[in-house]
Parts: sequence; structure tokens; C-alpha cells
Amino acid sequence: MIEGYNTKAENGIMRSPSAVKSLHIPLLKPMELMVEASPRRIFANAHTYHINSISVNSDQETYMSADDLRINLWHLEITDQSFNIVDIKPQNMEELTEVITAAEFHPIDCNLLVYSSSKGTIRLCDMRSSALCDKHAKLFEEPEDPTNRSFFSEIISSISDVKFSHSGRYMITRDYLSVKVWDLNMDTKPVESYQVHEYLRSKLCSLYENDCIFDKFETCWNGADSQIMTGSYNNFFRIFDRNTKRDITLEASRENAKPRAVLKPRKVCTGGKRKKDEISVDCLDFNKKILHTAWHPTENIIAVAATNNLYLFQDKV
Repeated sequence: MIEGYNTKAENGIMRSPSAVKSLHIPLLKPMELMVEASPRRIFANAHTYHINSISVNSDQETYMSADDLRINLWHLEITDQSFNIVDIKPQNMEELTEVITAAEFHPIDCNLLVYSSSKGTIRLCDMRSSALCDKHAKLFEEPEDPTNRSFFSEIISSISDVKFSHSGRYMITRDYLSVKVWDLNMDTKPVESYQVHEYLRSKLCSLYENDCIFDKFETCWNGADSQIMTGSYNNFFRIFDRNTKRDITLEASRENAKPRAVLKPRKVCTGGKRKKDEISVDCLDFNKKILHTAWHPTENIIAVAATNNLYLFQDKV
């Protein structure tokens, strides 16, 4: 930071050079590094509702943006024009039964995209078939288990995130209680399913009352597509190993964020006698939640966002 201007007063107002009676030598004072993001381009006036997804195409020339009812295709060099490729808005809004919750381009095939809905369905679209992708190429939907049918079934089946694997063969979807792995070649049911916090099923009524049941959790792959990570409550996050079928619960907190600190596995006790390192499901803090997670594409480094804190963890080196 520079101090000691000759033609500028302390309040920032410029002075006339003729009013300067003596010269000051400017001083350079050290200060904390401040990073400021400034937009290079602004793509505006194409969405009526909140944007929930942005995905860059593998052709590196276009990207899409999705809101609750529409998906638009943009060219990276053209800011004032976009093409509507998905529109599920009914003529009468009273007939609206579902909204778009997430969307992503295929990592290899630039003509393929996928979007999920609040009804628990995932639609794969091929832009080669028509300019408007109002007819999907494939519909991925898991039949509901009648034994688990309840008042909250439709809410917890809403998909909050969808991500293609790096290979493009699979995709993962996250609903309120689970993560599912789908094979693009099989749309009848997921090939893998992982329970994130099944112990909350008995708490759905209170989670509905405090609006936590509407939280949107993200999920992500590791670089080799062999592990999946997603967030939970109490600043817990879960990692599932697809090869060994093992899973682990870890906690992101300031105590664990010290350099060289090793994260200890956490367990949630659902009832009965609680062991020493376990935490009771009744003691979980639902105000502490990890909604956003990311995995480095090549290194074993993860990032998790817990409320207003960002944590970076690295595998033991």
C-alpha cells in the first residue's frame, strides 16, 4: 500500500498542484494480500429463475446454464445471445409438477448432456437429435420401494446433484439420503447405491419442520472414478470406495484443520449404548452442514465447504 501522495489529500480528494507547498516522498507499506475477482465477461438476461448449474462443454467453445425450468446453451465468446435447449415450463404454472435441479455436459461426447429433476428422474439428452431437447434419449429412474413409502418420499427422492465420471461411462446422483451410481448403458436401476445418513430417516419429521429436508448436497468423484465423496450434517462428510465397498465418515472442523493433523473416523450411534468415539444421532448439529465438496482431478486432495469455512485435506505424504 502506498502512503504519502502529493496531489491527493488524506480523504482522497485531488488537490491542485499549485496548492502543494512541500513534496512528500511516497512510502510503500506492507499489508495483507487482497485478492479481488473481476468479471471478464457478463452473460446476462437469459434466466428468470435462480441458476443452479453451469457446465462447460468438452468442445471448449460452449457451456450451458440451468435454472428451475430452462437450460440455455451459450458460446463462450458471445455474451448477449443464448439458445434455449430445454424448457419444461408449462403454459399454466399451476400445472407445474417438477423443476430442474442440476445439469451437466458429458466429459467426452459434446452432444450429450444430463439433467435431474425434483421428482428423482435423470434425463440424458442428445443435441444431435433436435435443437430443442424436449425429448430425452434416456430416462433414468429407480422404482420406489413400497415399504419405505411415506409423506416425505417425494421430497427425499429429489436429486440435488448429478455428476458424470471422468471416463464418461457412469454418473452419480445425490438425493437426500443416498448416492447412486448409474451406468449410462442401463437406465432401469442404479448399479451401485450408498447410504449417506440412513439414520436420519426416523428424523424426517423434525427435518421437515426446520427445512433441513430441502438442503441440496453435492457429490463428486475422485480422479480415478474409484471413490465418491459427499457431505452430511454436523460437518461430517462421507467417502465411499467403489472397489472395496468400504466407507468412512470424517469431520471438518478447526481442531482437525491443524497442519499434519490426521482425521479420525467418526461414527453415529442410532440407539442403545453409545461407544466412546461415537456421537448420538440426537446430538447432531443440523446447522453445521457440508453441502459443497470437490476432489482434485489428479491428486488425492479434497476440498469441503462447511458453512463459511473452506477446508483442504491431503492424503498422507
